[in-house]
Amino acid sequence: MSEEDSQAKQLALRDESVISSDARAILNCLSDPAILLDRNYQILHANNAYREVYGNAVLRGRYCYAVSHRYSVPCDQAGESCPLQQSLASGENSRVLHIHHTPRGQEYVNVEMWPVKDPQTNALRYFVEILRPSSVASVEASSQGLVGRSAAFQHTLSLVERVAPSDATVMLLGESGTGKELVAQTIHQLSDRAGGPFVPVECTGLPDSLFESELFGYVKGAFTGAGRDRPGLVEAAAGGTLFLDEVGDIPLSEQVKLLRLLETRRFRRVGSTEERESDFRLICATNRDLTAMVQQRSFREDLFYRLNVFEINLPPLRDRREDLLPLIETMLARLSPTREIRFSDEAMQLLESYDFPGNVRELRNLVERALLLADEGVVQPEHLPPVVSRIRSAVREPLATEGEVLSLADAELQHLQRALAVHKGDRRSLARKLGISERALYRKLSELKSEITDTDQ
Repeated sequence: MSEEDSQAKQLALRDESVISSDARAILNCLSDPAILLDRNYQILHANNAYREVYGNAVLRGRYCYAVSHRYSVPCDQAGESCPLQQSLASGENSRVLHIHHTPRGQEYVNVEMWPVKDPQTNALRYFVEILRPSSVASVEASSQGLVGRSAAFQHTLSLVERVAPSDATVMLLGESGTGKELVAQTIHQLSDRAGGPFVPVECTGLPDSLFESELFGYVKGAFTGAGRDRPGLVEAAAGGTLFLDEVGDIPLSEQVKLLRLLETRRFRRVGSTEERESDFRLICATNRDLTAMVQQRSFREDLFYRLNVFEINLPPLRDRREDLLPLIETMLARLSPTREIRFSDEAMQLLESYDFPGNVRELRNLVERALLLADEGVVQPEHLPPVVSRIRSAVREPLATEGEVLSLADAELQHLQRALAVHKGDRRSLARKLGISERALYRKLSELKSEITDTDQ
């Protein structure tokens, strides 16, 4: 038993009387893992469900942020959102999505905080923290689903978790290649309609003459070539989710028909007078600026407001560089599951300096290309596309000369350059050696890249 656990156990034995048997019984009635905290982040009790999921380590007297995150300070002081602080400030329940350390490794967990008031003083005294493991995404490489750990990625996941259980229409915004269809599928899988169909509709390049028949279907004889009745994609999506990809490309003349469908959930097949109904959940996606299109009168304003109920912006890959390594490892495992292959440190340095205009789709193409070229199991800079391999490494000569006094900022910059030059492991191990978080390291690497660019101009 560690010294920390030993001290926690002594505290538990000394102060066990603080928590009544009634409080324990109430906590154990919860089917989800839950812990009771005081205002100072100390764990007072963990229910049976918590111990079943996360193990039987001594918890009483330890700090929640140390157990879940292995931080030495509360989450809000470490750059994370803290549900206890949110509840303390508002007096209401709060909810956040966090990455927690578990016996199975790092996992996404939905954390819900319930403040408990003192019945006599009405002051907030305790907090019940309920933890629900999330199936939305994986922190590390995974055989399926979304993968990432960056702040931008976590924000997207939190919105997905919020909206998925509802039936609200979702608008996914983002550049091409950011994974909008995969996010739409994830929302569908987390919803009550997961047992129903997921029907994607590619709106790009769909001419006026085909839009209505594809969406609503047609009856025999409706037009030349209509030799039989054919249901449309709206009918196919009944009981499930209809995904309109690149909704900004729907012809203006056809938008009013989509608007009527959304307002009434009723439609007619082409060539028929019979009205039909379809119960579906709508998710849309676009890489276009619909607000500007409304102002230019190339997209209907009433349709825009009907579609834009819950907006989720998907971050470009250049804004989630922390996710590069787990994404690459995931793609390697999915594209070549029986082959052991990795990217060299030199190749990773180049990728971390590249902006990926094609986003995750471009990264996947790059990984597939590297698999074909790297015969010896290690992807080197020469195996990367020319547009990437031309990027200069961020490692440069030391900035200081003997006897020169540097500013603290320049000294940190020089130390980081030297660390990059001599370190042989991945970015995660480098962050540990530097005594900072991965997020802080990637931010500093971004600043380093900017500094080098400025000095070369």
